[in-house]
Amino acid sequence: MPLLYETQDDTAQVQIDGELTIYTAADLAAQLLPRLGATPRMALDLSQITEMDGAGLQLLLMVQREAPKAGTRLEITDHSKAVTETLALCNLVV
Repeated sequence: MPLLYETQDDTAQVQIDGELTIYTAADLAAQLLPRLGATPRMALDLSQITEMDGAGLQLLLMVQREAPKAGTRLEITDHSKAVTETLALCNLVV
């Protein structure tokens, strides 16, 4: 699962490319969670996610919960169709 990570000024620009599912969530968590706190801000771009399931949603919620604890202001941007459909299925607002 490619995780594209680039730092600009005080912001980590992060893009998840491909699936955000039970098959990729553990690997993504191992890559993403240690980076929380490395910069004051993180912009998480979800525009390239092709498939998302409950495990992917759990990972996003965990990152959202842990970012403030690590001192990082998280901004989630650019939802793909797969993300929007998953959030709608769970009655979560985009």
